[in-house]
Amino acid sequence: MKKIYTCFCTDVIHEGHLNVINEASKYGEVIVGVLSDQAVIKYLRFFTIDEKERVKMIENLPNVSKVVLQNNIFYDEIFDELKPDFVIHGDNWQKGHLKVIRDNVCSLCAKYGSKLIELSYTNNENISRIDAKMKEKLAMPEFRRARLKKLLKLCPIVKTIEAHSGLTGLIAEKTVVSSPKGLAQFDAMWISSLCDSTQKGKPDIELVDLSSRFNTINEIMEVTTKPIIFDGDTGGMIEHFVYAVRSLERMGVSAVIIEDKIGLKKNSLFGTEVEQTQDDIEHFCAKIKAGKNAQLTDDFMIIARIESLILEAPMDDALLRAKEYVKAGSDAIMIHSRKKDPREIYEFCDKFRSFDSKTPLVVVPTSFNEASEDELASHGVNIVIYANQLTRSAFLAMQGTAKDILLNHRAKEVDDRLMPIKDIISLIEPL
Repeated sequence: MKKIYTCFCTDVIHEGHLNVINEASKYGEVIVGVLSDQAVIKYLRFFTIDEKERVKMIENLPNVSKVVLQNNIFYDEIFDELKPDFVIHGDNWQKGHLKVIRDNVCSLCAKYGSKLIELSYTNNENISRIDAKMKEKLAMPEFRRARLKKLLKLCPIVKTIEAHSGLTGLIAEKTVVSSPKGLAQFDAMWISSLCDSTQKGKPDIELVDLSSRFNTINEIMEVTTKPIIFDGDTGGMIEHFVYAVRSLERMGVSAVIIEDKIGLKKNSLFGTEVEQTQDDIEHFCAKIKAGKNAQLTDDFMIIARIESLILEAPMDDALLRAKEYVKAGSDAIMIHSRKKDPREIYEFCDKFRSFDSKTPLVVVPTSFNEASEDELASHGVNIVIYANQLTRSAFLAMQGTAKDILLNHRAKEVDDRLMPIKDIISLIEPL
């Protein structure tokens, strides 16, 4: 009997999937692949039920003779193992970022003498409603909050980019690129106090209060599903930090990062050029402990940001603080540097990993931007945050447009570098 292979990445079976299986059964034995948890997150969606539950769900369907776990979005391993006679799939992957997967299947079909069958993609009001409900479910606080910890287990490195508005949240949510290596997207969003303040035309000195910053979170959460890491600056007074932890956790934020400094906030990249005072270890540990005692779920993370290298303190000071902060309950350590050379970051990470192999490490490669994600991961980094690039690129573009309109007394000269308004609107999906 001929082997027919199809693969699903869904948490809910609808008529479109059943149609694929029914059509496949006309050609022979139907083998269904279920994308693994690790592969699903590379396929531009997250899961609400894990791979074991998805396998059971498919096994209970009629006309399915076998279910296998597909561990990669590309089909090479499946072809090596199963050597299917036919692969069946909807025609929705003929264009856009999914085309790279189709290209992979076509090349494998040519190699193994298999045939690709493409069905008209099933789309109707009922399926659209199911898809919308799945997105809404992923946006619910309990699902969003837990997602960062799951990503840390599944990703070699969690790619995070700043968002400071609903529109930048949509950019973080929907930007995807494809290449022969696969699909790439951002895994999480960083709500930076610098970018939030800048968006409001305010200085970055903790002038924007928590209520206003929580409004930014809500704006982003209303239109996205990805996890959020919140820039908590110093965390303020311990009593205030406890309130912030409870509020952020209730909203569905996944993590807060607080830096071990006290006094009026000054941006770290100024280093010793301005007066900045590092908190003492005992007091900062008390703040971490108070925050951990205040949270109600295991999903929420408190991340300690160490400013020793910024303030040109010895490496041993940074490592000592890291040890003590982890003992106090910090769920991850962020190490910061304003040097363009990443060597001191690598040194810290390597030395930290020599005595702690589990606690996640976070870096913000604003200054040392030549460091690639692969290089950072090789030194034990788990989360990389692109902390202000959207804000900085937008300011430059908008200022240039404004100047050219003033110079030319019309908008024609800037039109070729403007995104069509229809493309912007297409980012925003109606309810």
